[in-house]
Amino acid sequence: MALVLEQINVEGLAQLSYIVGDDKAGVAAIIDPRRDVDVYLQRARELGVKLIASVETHIHADFVSGAHELKARMGVPIYGGKTEDYQFDLHPLEEGDTLKLGSVTLCALHTPGHTPEHISLLIYDSKQGQEPFALFTGDTLFNLDVGRPDLLGGGTEHRLAAQLYHTLFDKIVPLGDRIEIYPCHGAGSSCGKSIGDRRQSTIGNERIFNPALQERSEAEFVEWLMSDMPEPPRHYARLKQVNAKGAPILGCPPTLPPLMPSEFQQKMQDGNTVVIDARSILAFGGGHIPGALNIALRPEFPSWVGWMIDPAQSLLIVVESKRDVKLITEQLFRIGYDNLAGYLHDGMTSWQNAGRPLEQLGEWTAQDLNQHKDDPTVTVLDVRGDDEYEKGFVPGAKHIFVAHLEEHLDQLDRNQTIAAYCGSGYRASIAASLLKKHGFEQVVNVPGSWIAWKNADLPIEKP
Repeated sequence: MALVLEQINVEGLAQLSYIVGDDKAGVAAIIDPRRDVDVYLQRARELGVKLIASVETHIHADFVSGAHELKARMGVPIYGGKTEDYQFDLHPLEEGDTLKLGSVTLCALHTPGHTPEHISLLIYDSKQGQEPFALFTGDTLFNLDVGRPDLLGGGTEHRLAAQLYHTLFDKIVPLGDRIEIYPCHGAGSSCGKSIGDRRQSTIGNERIFNPALQERSEAEFVEWLMSDMPEPPRHYARLKQVNAKGAPILGCPPTLPPLMPSEFQQKMQDGNTVVIDARSILAFGGGHIPGALNIALRPEFPSWVGWMIDPAQSLLIVVESKRDVKLITEQLFRIGYDNLAGYLHDGMTSWQNAGRPLEQLGEWTAQDLNQHKDDPTVTVLDVRGDDEYEKGFVPGAKHIFVAHLEEHLDQLDRNQTIAAYCGSGYRASIAASLLKKHGFEQVVNVPGSWIAWKNADLPIEKP
């Protein structure tokens, strides 16, 4: 063998990193490493290669980079696009600069648009000829989508969108249909508007099926791209600052200590502490710790922690099973949540056996919601995003996106029953738990939510 090219997927973040190199020459590089880097070190040992570079395609907004962990632990130098925004020692790669990895060569293309400093990496294998066979596109081009240009903010959105147009049509598409593309994200990431399910593709496939690559003028492309752009998750701006500065070196995800109910309850008294109940929405509704926020452990868990919780807060965790603790700890580590106080030993079983207080959350079916929607003592609360709401909603529903609910509690009548729904019930449970935490007594979640409402063929209102 010689060429090494392996993709490593991070569930939840839908983040894709790569180990690429030449195992005959014994060298490799990591492209866009995640923060918990043991996976790369273990694979390097198995392949018998030395890691001689980690490459940042851009300053990431959705996860903490592992480049500094690799440098601290193995002395791996960091490469990336040329910009003054990086606040650490970095080897800048400009257009045409190369990294030699035995018979494999990486060649940098400056591909601005998602960010100004963004680079993509052509890969050559001398054993397969003199032409590149693939492109690591970072957050420039995904399956069925492109990188959003609005994360930098400050009025740069339209300028970056125009740069992205030229990156796509002047640099990437001319490389030819046969070129494989390896992006930094798959479906589920918010770094695009609607990323497709495939974790790799070809320029030819994207040219045919990707709506961003359909024929448009620059002005038409910018208008199309910026229309219906969803709000970026709240933690993205913070993580850009973390990655520009360089994340703190911790070596590995922290060990989350088990806490008995008495210890757990004592730590809850700290005003800077928040309880995350990561159990399913139905389990949470049946009985939970007063004041807990329900963010169920599903693929979207890290994204909604980032939306809803300040990383400066101390986190206490409630889980279904001890097996969940490792996954939660890793996912929080990847988005820079390092202030973990512990988890409830033996879960809610220990809490109830200790005679600690419990709260319940009402749960309605879609049919129940339909029966109550015209009741003057009920507020139907739609907590989906603006784009979802505008496509149709439960008649008479009040709309507040869950990420902004805490800012608009004064718009809700505490004397009424608040029935929250979203797409599936996941975000509605976050919203309902937040309302309970703030003293709303009559709160109901709707498991199944909009999916169940449509499947039941119930009435739909549009703006």
